[in-house]
Amino acid sequence: MKQMELAERLSRISEPQTIKMAKLSRELKAQGIDIVDLSIGEPDFDTPAHIREAAKKAIDDGFTHYTPVAGIPDLRQAVVHKLKRDNGLEYTPEQIIVSTGAKQSIANTVLSVINPGDEVIIPTPYWVTYSELVKLCQGEVVFVPCSIENKYKITPAQLEAAITPKTKLFMFSSPCNPTGSVYSKEELKALADVFAKYPQIYVMADEIYEYINYVGKHESIAQFEGMQERTIIINGLSKGFAMTGWRIGYLAAPKAVAKAAENIQSQFTSATSSITQKAGVAALTGDLSTAHAMLEEFRKRRAFVFEQLSSTPGLQLIEPDGAFYMFPDVSAFFGKSYEGTVISNADDMCMYLLHKVHVSTVTGAAFEQPNCIRLSYATSMAKLEEGMKRLKAGLAQLS
Repeated sequence: MKQMELAERLSRISEPQTIKMAKLSRELKAQGIDIVDLSIGEPDFDTPAHIREAAKKAIDDGFTHYTPVAGIPDLRQAVVHKLKRDNGLEYTPEQIIVSTGAKQSIANTVLSVINPGDEVIIPTPYWVTYSELVKLCQGEVVFVPCSIENKYKITPAQLEAAITPKTKLFMFSSPCNPTGSVYSKEELKALADVFAKYPQIYVMADEIYEYINYVGKHESIAQFEGMQERTIIINGLSKGFAMTGWRIGYLAAPKAVAKAAENIQSQFTSATSSITQKAGVAALTGDLSTAHAMLEEFRKRRAFVFEQLSSTPGLQLIEPDGAFYMFPDVSAFFGKSYEGTVISNADDMCMYLLHKVHVSTVTGAAFEQPNCIRLSYATSMAKLEEGMKRLKAGLAQLS
């Protein structure tokens, strides 16, 4: 008798390492072990008061029913306003699709444009979900390794060398998770010049860390001639407004892609929470001073953690220009051990740090950079101080 089986597509994807490490940290904490969790990319700030108040008002006003799949009109218009105000980009509400988090916006994008066999170029290191969604759609992932010497950013020559007649999509983030790298206007223009030769390629620009930028104005690749018509901008409110639990993201895209994304979303989740959407309007149209204050706190934390790590023998890293991660190369410790625990790779390093040092990090192998680990500094200075003390001591005892 034939046994019941799960879908074959499950063999193409795996649990994100970021979620796995956060889960392990919670399990150890539940056992009474004091873990300094530097694995998860979540601001430790409360959502600003004016945003919370907007949500409360929505509840009190009875705004608790289904909304249009693509989002309520005033929120889509608020996104249009934000794109004009912050990025100098002209969109219409019909080009905006609001989703249950930026991850769903990315999924909508990939499902909308990728057919089996289509090639998708992803510069590495990269955020773990990109490739998994491409695999789910039976697309072919083309990784382009980027060097620490170039701050882990793809060059125009690397991009052009990776393009083939099967290339359909290019996926990247700026500021980047996990490296914190930020593409300058000049660097984006050079990539846009390459894309101008290949009209069949869409570009997905993940700009979720836009407001966490330490080097100046955020630049979008959509600003260059001919690029807005082929670019899908991914953004959301989780990072810049400390709204991770609210689950709200959005995409801005050519009308055909936006309509496709709306159709796909209608069969999965329909619209995101009506209450969250009202909070989103308040976030995008209200005072940005709280976002600026969070950035300044992240800047202080970045300076502290970078000083601690860059002065630690054996670590090699860049100073991140955005987001809230450090991505040190730990390969100098491969082959070393402590009390029978041998460090052969970044996975081993993360397990050693978690179980022996009680600091939770994420292996760089998850981001296609197996010599590195990722640490988040989106937590309190007190926890960062303790975490850095433990990490430095833990590395020093490896021999």
